[in-house]
Formats: sequence, C-alpha cells, structure tokens
Amino acid sequence: MLRLHSLHSSRCLTKSPVDKAPEVRSAGLVIAIDGPSGAGKSTVAHLLAERLGYLQIDTGAMYRAVAYLMHQAGVDTEDRDAVERFCRDIDIRLDRSDGFQRVFANGQEVTGHIRTPEMSLLTSRISALRPVREAMMQAQRRMGAQGGVVLEGRDIGTVVFPDADVKFFLSASAEERGKRRFMELVAKGEQVTLENTIMAVSLRDQQDSQRDLAPLKMAEDAIAIDSSGRTIEEVLDSMVMVCRNTTHTRN
Repeated sequence: MLRLHSLHSSRCLTKSPVDKAPEVRSAGLVIAIDGPSGAGKSTVAHLLAERLGYLQIDTGAMYRAVAYLMHQAGVDTEDRDAVERFCRDIDIRLDRSDGFQRVFANGQEVTGHIRTPEMSLLTSRISALRPVREAMMQAQRRMGAQGGVVLEGRDIGTVVFPDADVKFFLSASAEERGKRRFMELVAKGEQVTLENTIMAVSLRDQQDSQRDLAPLKMAEDAIAIDSSGRTIEEVLDSMVMVCRNTTHTRN
C-alpha cells in the first residue's frame, strides 16, 4: 500500500466523500490550485497555506518522488503490471518541520534529485499512468478529507477534489515560465540554456494537456489567474481575499 506522511498533520487518513455535494469541513476549506508547470503553483500554495494556517499537500513533489524511484529501480513504464506492483509499496514523506520542504521516498531524501529537467519530463509520463494516478489520488483525498488544506497540481480541481471549496487556475506564458525555470536551474549550478528550457516547458505543456488520463485543463468553476508580470504578493493577496470571502459566506 502506498503511504503518504506529512509532519504538518496527525490526521487519520480516512476516505473522503469526494462524490458528494460540497459540505462544511471540520478543519476549513479545501483549496485547489491547478496550472501548467512553472506557473508558480508550489510557491503560491506554500505561502497561501501559511497565510491561512492550512496544511500544504505538494502533489507535484509526490509525483516527482515516484518518478525518481521508478527511474532508480528501472521500472518499465510500458509494463502496467510492473508499475502497479511498484506502486503498492511506496512510502512518501513530505517534511516541512524546519520551514523548508524536504521530500523523502522509501526512507531516502530525494529533495535535490526531483527538480531536474529529466525528472520533469519523466514525471509527466508516469503521472499519466493509471496505477500511479490512482495511488496518488487516494492518498491526496485521504489527507484532505477534513479540509484546511491547499493542494496544487494539474487535476486537483477537476479529478482529485472536484468538490473543492475554492479552485484557482494559475498560469503564465511559456516564455515567462521558461525564464523562471532557467533562473532556478542556473542558481542550482545546472548547465542549461534559456532556449532549451523554454522548449522543455512547452513540451511539458503539450504532454500534460494531451494525455488521455486526467489531462491538464481548467475546471469550469475555477478562478483564472495569470501571474505574468505580477509579483507573488499580488497573486497571493488576490487568492487570500477569495478564500476569506468563501469562509465568511460558509459561516
């Protein structure tokens, strides 16, 4: 069985009634942030969770950790049975106890290994595999069942939590996202070019949008936010206002 832990939470991982009508959850809202790679979802999700006193569930890091483990184990992604067997016994832990997120997979810290261009493309491929998505989806639903969570990804508001209380779709142009990613990789000492990084971002968009299982798309009831040319604080302030207004109307 896949196990997911977060040192932010001691909640019992009970099943979430995601197929029922929205209800007032005991710990607060379920907030979904979807969007393409490099739009700033992880940063905004972390800051939004801090502002609201919520738990952040970094779904992207979860998928990247699984991709890294599969790559290390040499799992044939074309072999559905092998993938399904592999997903039965994965232990993923997200640790933000010291203020910085650290990702552990099967007892190994993989934080520094899962953000490379190679892992980005592999993550897009393995996240389209049904056994992987099913395992991740169930884990995410259990952790968010009581509310008081911020989840970011590509299908949170459409598949994982279609009854999320607040849904955002955060985007930016491929050029803008490519520049951000390029600066991150250069800061880490990676040997990359701006042109190739922008191309990789565009390829990731194509893969995510065209896959058959849970493709990247904006939920009909999501609030679209374009972060191009906007500061993180500007984006964050607009999200906080929406969330607080939603909480006020529910109480």
